[in-house]
Amino acid sequence: MVREIVAGGGLTDPAWRTAFEEVPRHLFVPYYYETGAPGEAGTAVGAAGTAAGAASTAAGAPGTAAASTGAGAAGIAAGAPGTAAAGVPGGGAAGAGEAGEAGEAGAVRGTVGYTRLWRDDPHPLRRARWLAGAYADAPLATRVRDGELITSSSQPSLMARMLHALQVRDGDRVLEIGAGTGYNAALLAHRLGDTHVTTLDLDPEITEAARNHLAAAGFRPTVVTGDGARGCPLHAPYDRIIATCAVASIPPAWLGQCRPDALILTPLATGLIALRVADARHAEGRFLAIPAYFVPLRGSGPPPQVPTHGLPSRPLLDDSFRFLLNVAAGHMEPVEALALWEHEGRPGRERYGVTVRGDRQWAWLDDPEGAYGWPLGPPGRLQPFPYR
Repeated sequence: MVREIVAGGGLTDPAWRTAFEEVPRHLFVPYYYETGAPGEAGTAVGAAGTAAGAASTAAGAPGTAAASTGAGAAGIAAGAPGTAAAGVPGGGAAGAGEAGEAGEAGAVRGTVGYTRLWRDDPHPLRRARWLAGAYADAPLATRVRDGELITSSSQPSLMARMLHALQVRDGDRVLEIGAGTGYNAALLAHRLGDTHVTTLDLDPEITEAARNHLAAAGFRPTVVTGDGARGCPLHAPYDRIIATCAVASIPPAWLGQCRPDALILTPLATGLIALRVADARHAEGRFLAIPAYFVPLRGSGPPPQVPTHGLPSRPLLDDSFRFLLNVAAGHMEPVEALALWEHEGRPGRERYGVTVRGDRQWAWLDDPEGAYGWPLGPPGRLQPFPYR
């Protein structure tokens, strides 16, 4: 798994590479699910995180998604309004952590069947398949309720990219929104030490399982059951916050629990925004270039529907256009978005950013004070705008 991630250009930081080499992922996924009827090869359910990519899929394009949170790839229900996440880097990469983690959570609805692979399966071939899957660079669905995918362990390569983007330094205190399986928290604890890591999830069953997995691997970071949108003030202030669920806007509590110059990395729309915090009411930053699809923060409601009426089919196949549709959802007509996208040279995610100033939050293209900006939050939410 590590060799595959390195071959793909990841884990360039020796400290993170060592963490991925030394933290045994199989201890965090004693069982997981594949899609398909029993006996079929099945596709790692994390891929079903595709539903998590709803924000993007809503734009009319096939969704890419993963489920999990940790720091990896897809998200998991982590807060309630907690957080659930399922993430995927673009182009088929799926996963974001673990509910967690950068990816551990997916809320995939439907009647699709699931096949469980588990550590103690009496059949040796199925046990071997379980172990091989645990070390594949793929998201793994880890919890299903009533036919619905609830949590997953993110794709390790996406987790690695998110952890790298978090820019941790020795001594940093980190809050993870979405405990997932605990795998991402273990990676953070390996890098920073147990006392510097707090991981939070809304579901007590998830936090208890994560705590047990962490202990089995020799790690004891702080594991808290609580609402991800409210953070964890008991252990604040933090130097870094990493979330594994998509938010429509930045929860004010997160900024209030950060030290000045802290970094917040969270899924928003179908991307990852890295915000530098000035103080409890001000933050700003740009999106990373990579796509990432996560399920919404639990309790925040479904992502806004993205209408595509009046649009030709070709632009909807372009990920950069679908991203714009999601960022501006509810605040711009599709044909207006198409005209902007073509006029500005089909901008990628890295040209977009987010600014938080007190009660105002908005996404923007190129310049926070420039011509193009969209309020963050549910459609119809009224916010004073600084330049309009």
